[in-house]
Amino acid sequence: MLRYCLFLPLIILFGFSTTYRKNEVNLVKTNKWFIAGPSVENEDTLNKLRLKNGIVTVTTNDNPKGQIELNVMITPSEINDGIPANLSDDSKYLKITYQSTQVIKLQAREGNQEGTGCVHGGSHPRVSIPASPKRFSTIKIPWSDFRQDELTDGKLLNIHNLCKLNFVNYNPTAGSVLKIKSLSF
Repeated sequence: MLRYCLFLPLIILFGFSTTYRKNEVNLVKTNKWFIAGPSVENEDTLNKLRLKNGIVTVTTNDNPKGQIELNVMITPSEINDGIPANLSDDSKYLKITYQSTQVIKLQAREGNQEGTGCVHGGSHPRVSIPASPKRFSTIKIPWSDFRQDELTDGKLLNIHNLCKLNFVNYNPTAGSVLKIKSLSF
């Protein structure tokens, strides 16, 4: 009986910690974000406000030229590069709580063929995130929806070699806004 009394707290603790790791990964809270393109916020401002307010906010400047690309590594990194993550087969979808005045393309960037690094280029299956200008929306996107160039027969995403997620506004209009409150898998 004494053995059970000693092991029961450990079993409970292990069970809760496993659930926590699976369900509580929120990249808005845990990882540094990177930005490029015609936005009001620079990388430092974006991350200071993210840590203070718990929301990633990007606003297009008054004279946008080119696309805006907002990205976050899956494996925490202080640079916009690093080691790819090997997500569990139990990971079935990406969950996002966001608000956006425009449609956003979400690219899932894969690592190199060897699975040792995240380099620009290569495969980046994607999906479209609909505009939600009036309120925050929460959507779940199955990993199986991510296909190269959004083609129905495009190459599927390999979640066992996942580097980063890129939120891309290919045609930003002045003053457009994207806010991300949570991003988890």
